[in-house]
Amino acid sequence: MLLRVAAARTGPDDPIHARGTCQRAAVAAPSLRGVTAAQDSGEQAELRVVPVDKPDDMNVIVGQAHFIKTIDDLHETLAGVSPYLRFGVAFCEASGPRLVRRSGNDDTLVELATRNALAVGAGHSFFVFLSEGYPVNVLNQLKQVPEVCGIFCATANPVALVVAQTEHGRGIVGVIDGSRPAGVESDTDVDDRRQLLRTIGYKL
Repeated sequence: MLLRVAAARTGPDDPIHARGTCQRAAVAAPSLRGVTAAQDSGEQAELRVVPVDKPDDMNVIVGQAHFIKTIDDLHETLAGVSPYLRFGVAFCEASGPRLVRRSGNDDTLVELATRNALAVGAGHSFFVFLSEGYPVNVLNQLKQVPEVCGIFCATANPVALVVAQTEHGRGIVGVIDGSRPAGVESDTDVDDRRQLLRTIGYKL
């Protein structure tokens, strides 16, 4: 799936959607003292939907970080959560040698994280694949890692990433996590949800 987005300025008679291209019209901004408005580069971005390749029910966390020390700090943080947690981590460098840095305590999960990091190719993105544990067990700890800027998703659902590509690189702009809602929960559904949480030990 491919959607081409043009950042070029357009005139008042230009179509908004022409030949599959969405063009952004220039908007006049108010003058601010001491502030110089950035000039539109006219660069185009292509939006691609890249599915995350993973087994059913495998948990994945996708985030954004910075700095070469990211991969070591993510590994040490995950290893400190539980001695039973199995994980693989991959991190896309955005400058220098621009390598996919990888680590983990399970070779299969490391390979899975590395393969997905290469396929998405978004600078400073990272992928964590988990077994013998869940994202809820590690998310707070990952968010506290100094290099981590944010988390895009944490899920066991089928998931796809909306990736923007320019001539300079790629970036994750959104996540499609699972399927659309089928309706609104009823009172029975509320009871079932709360009972499930008690059954799996998250509520008394």
